[in-house]
Amino acid sequence: MNKSRLEAFSDGVIAILITIMVLELKVPIGGDFTSLKPTYPVFLSYILSFIYLGIYWNNHHHMLHTVKQVNGRILWANLHLLFWLSLVPFVTAWMGENHFASVPVLFYGINLLMAAIAYYILQTQILRKQGKNSILAKAIGKDIKGKISPILYLIAIFFSFFNQWVSGGIYVLVALIWLVPDKRIERIINHLEEETR
Repeated sequence: MNKSRLEAFSDGVIAILITIMVLELKVPIGGDFTSLKPTYPVFLSYILSFIYLGIYWNNHHHMLHTVKQVNGRILWANLHLLFWLSLVPFVTAWMGENHFASVPVLFYGINLLMAAIAYYILQTQILRKQGKNSILAKAIGKDIKGKISPILYLIAIFFSFFNQWVSGGIYVLVALIWLVPDKRIERIINHLEEETR
């Protein structure tokens, strides 16, 4: 099966999720800077979640660039990832509206952890379909960032019971780790294109 429908559907879902999040931002009552103060937790949670969705969209795009054909397992794994990403607006709003309270911060971390696991499952299904010598297999290598992120999420989930600001700091740290665009796939593709010339 061709991958174009999967890419288009995924892009559309992520665009809708970002739209839902921005629609959750309420206009403050008042025209001075003090009227913005009550909205800062909502806005901070929006920024963090926007960055996370951007990271997933970017990495998803790069990963699918290596794919020639998809199968049913890849389609279901992709839907599994989109399911967890579809909950991002909910946990974002809950966390922001409740000023980073412990339970919403906990569920935000669980959602991030499940999205990371879903992304790993999708990556694994693509590797199974493409083979051990595929562009993706060569590009991800040891995948240190992919292995350390779930561990950091688990630490953040643990800290949400005691100090949600530590959890929030860990969520920001993981986002910063992934914020730098992953050049591995681009490097491998460019190298292969140079070899074929």
